[in-house]
Amino acid sequence: MSTTPRPGAHADALTTERLTRRGLRLAQFTVAYNVVEGVVAIIAGVLAGLVSVIGFGIDSGIESISAVLVGLRLSARLRHGEADERKERITLRLVAITFFLLAGYVTVEGIRSLVVGETPESSPLAVGLLIASLIVMPLLAEAKRRVGVALADPLILADAAETRICVLLSVSTLLGLVVFALTGAGWVDAVAGFVIAAFAVHEGREAWEGELEHDHDHDHHADHSEAAAHD
Repeated sequence: MSTTPRPGAHADALTTERLTRRGLRLAQFTVAYNVVEGVVAIIAGVLAGLVSVIGFGIDSGIESISAVLVGLRLSARLRHGEADERKERITLRLVAITFFLLAGYVTVEGIRSLVVGETPESSPLAVGLLIASLIVMPLLAEAKRRVGVALADPLILADAAETRICVLLSVSTLLGLVVFALTGAGWVDAVAGFVIAAFAVHEGREAWEGELEHDHDHDHHADHSEAAAHD
């Protein structure tokens, strides 16, 4: 009995490899960018006593860990030519845990800040860093989302969600700093951290349950139809 490959199978394999390599490059860029971003944010946050900025820096570190985990799995796929579903499921759970770690940190620090009554200082360095993140992170998140949707890959979609959290974190933290600068209300910083924690828990639950893939099913079909129309 012949085992002639179906028409287009080779092209599909090449497309999958190309997208996987793109996902790997995005993960590598995420690690490099977030290491720098995290160090600068933590330094700025500590100097100014800004809980949300320190949380932003820790989020950058967590996002780097997530990207390293994703990058390792994508590299393994490229080496072996296929995904190990068991290991990728474990990796997805580990990525989900990074969301919960972030939520726990900013919640505890926010409560501590309110109880102690800490008053943060303004930080031009933190503001500049957050503005840069608002430029870079949405582009990176969208690039990851497109790869994840094209591959119907929950692991890459979870990594994209982690990057979206960074965008939300940037917006929330920057708004907190602006309101504090205008009103002097130190509690706004802690509240910004609580908002971030809520987003992180939501995304973490979806990543843990593998629901991110289903959330983007409609987008996947739309993107696929659009690609077919171009062909």
